[in-house]
This record gives sequence, structure tokens and C-alpha cells, in this order.
Amino acid sequence: MSTETTASVSTHILDTSAGRPAEGVAISLSARGGPAAEWRPLGGSATDADGRCKDLPALPEGTTRVRLDFETEAYFTKKQDAEAQQDAPANRDSGVFFPEVAITFAVVPGEHYHVPLLLNPFGYSVYRGS
Repeated sequence: MSTETTASVSTHILDTSAGRPAEGVAISLSARGGPAAEWRPLGGSATDADGRCKDLPALPEGTTRVRLDFETEAYFTKKQDAEAQQDAPANRDSGVFFPEVAITFAVVPGEHYHVPLLLNPFGYSVYRGS
């Protein structure tokens, strides 16, 4: 049995439409101590060139629920602008379909939770990684 009193969280983002990491996506981390408790914002960071967010804040003792908020609109807008400058074919939509992605999951003390986001302009998926 683990003697750790808190869980830990990490994440990364892969842009599956480009087959590359998604750099510069802002991520916010929130936690709560049960399904009825209020969300407590803990802070955030942004993905690096490898699509990883290595400096998310630590979870407080008693955390049982975690929420990762990915601000994807700025990433997709920047990507669309870059593609337009390269004379790439126009997307079928001019807006961003998923301007943000919120992932909520349960945690237990002593466990590490790596939660990758696989992202494209019209869909996403997540899973518990290692």
C-alpha cells in the first residue's frame, strides 16, 4: 500500500491531423475532494514543443476528482493561419469546432495519472496512459 497522500497528474497533446505534438496549448488544472465539492483552480501551464506539460501544479491532499481544461482555440486558429499562408486547401469550416476540451477524472492517493489528449479539428479522445 502506498504511503503517498496525494495523486499526481501529467498530460501531453498529439495533434492527430498533423501527426505531431501540439505546442503552446494552455492547460488549467482544477481539483475537488468529492463529487459534490466545489472545484478549486490550482493553476496551469502550456504544452512545450514536444506537446508535454511538465509543470502542472501538485494536487492538494484529499483530492478525488481532477479536471484538465485544454484551451484549444488559440492553437487551431494559429494552425489555420499558418496553413492559409502556405496556400493549403481551405478547411470545410472557418471556425474552431472544439474551442476548449475539459476532461474530468477520478483519482486515488498515491497513484500517478498520465492523461494524453489526441486532438484533431473535428474530434478528440483521451485515455489513461502510463
